[in-house]
Amino acid sequence: MSIQAPADADLAARTVRTVTLRLMPLLCLLYLIAYIDRQNVSYAKLEMVGSLGLSETAYGLGASLFFLGYFLFEVPANVFMERVGARIWFARIMITWGLVTVLLGFTRGTAMFYVLRFLLGVAEAGFFPGVLFALTLWFPQGHRARMIGWFMIASAVANAVGAAVGGALLGLNGVLGLAGWQWVFLATGVPAILMAVIVLLVLPDGPETAPWLSQAQRDWLARTLQAERAGGGHVDHGNPFAALLDRRVLMLAGVYICLPLAAYGLGYWLPTVVKGFGVSNLTNGFLNIIPWMATAVALWWVPRHAARTGAQGDALTWHVVGPALVGAAGLALSVILPGDAVKFACLCVAAAGTFSAQPVFWSMPGTFLRGASAAAGIAAINSVGNLGGFVAQNAVPFIRDQTRSDLVPMLFLSACLAVGAGLMFVVLSALRRDAERRGVPAATRAA
Repeated sequence: MSIQAPADADLAARTVRTVTLRLMPLLCLLYLIAYIDRQNVSYAKLEMVGSLGLSETAYGLGASLFFLGYFLFEVPANVFMERVGARIWFARIMITWGLVTVLLGFTRGTAMFYVLRFLLGVAEAGFFPGVLFALTLWFPQGHRARMIGWFMIASAVANAVGAAVGGALLGLNGVLGLAGWQWVFLATGVPAILMAVIVLLVLPDGPETAPWLSQAQRDWLARTLQAERAGGGHVDHGNPFAALLDRRVLMLAGVYICLPLAAYGLGYWLPTVVKGFGVSNLTNGFLNIIPWMATAVALWWVPRHAARTGAQGDALTWHVVGPALVGAAGLALSVILPGDAVKFACLCVAAAGTFSAQPVFWSMPGTFLRGASAAAGIAAINSVGNLGGFVAQNAVPFIRDQTRSDLVPMLFLSACLAVGAGLMFVVLSALRRDAERRGVPAATRAA
């Protein structure tokens, strides 16, 4: 045993390191592009509203239709991906969402805008939960929260890059006879189409087809994942759609809706808030880099701290609830405290807290689901949760139209996030008690 253990530990470390270096940069780049294409409407809005003659509320409805298409097609998309493999399915997703984004640059009216935003959600459905499911095939449970944290850092970088690029692209107004908001969609849609080719060339469907893993590494990964599933109370429903009725899936889906609601509401409205400080489009873009860099740091630190401290039970729960409460406080204080600089600092804290609650949360479904059931369950949680984006992108502009204040909507987002934090504590405690009743070992419990 004393001879085998160091060898196994070395093999484990080399395997995880190899998979991380080979897989995560590509997945992060794909998510960066996806998130830019999802959020580019927040910058195009600065000129598109006037160009199309829309109210803030009407534009918010169009932007939110993305989440309706996403909700309706996400579970079938993820189940289908589990059958055909990540390589082909991710490439299909990227080609279609890139084409729809380019078409948004040629929007001629309200109806066309609404249809294309809905189709963008349909096209992208299955990507984020597809990656989360794929990570359950590549990484043991103890490493997933950190990997999800790295993956989600791409969303923070995307918001930062999108802020700078969005502001600069608006400055191309009149080039080649196109408006600035048209350049926002054209320049952010083409990279997705190009990356589809890269995905087809380099992304393996799973560890068993990865040419950069040795046979010993494949065997270790297969043994480790199988041992976790055998001892962790995992369920693989005969019909993957039966996972939608799993009590644990329903609880996580219900509580998760508050996180995307606050995240998308903040991401969608932040450029408008900063513009209200009286800055130019270019300055607006560069100022908006700051909150997303703070978010990236938080996404790196929170799951790392959870893994390093070996947090379990209530301690692990607080790695979800704590950041959410910090986000809620930041949103509320951005309205209450005086001064543009102070308000902006509060929004930076809010962004970091809102997003960093998610990596540890997303490590939980994989502790009790496997196979096609994991694909369906993760997609269900995410699709229901992303209805929060639909709510946010309608409620935020509606509140703004009613109050004539760019900051008052932050109080609504703060209240939703605070309620979500309370519900998360209750639900995660219930999941832990459920695991105890099932006799699941403490190391593999969801909370």
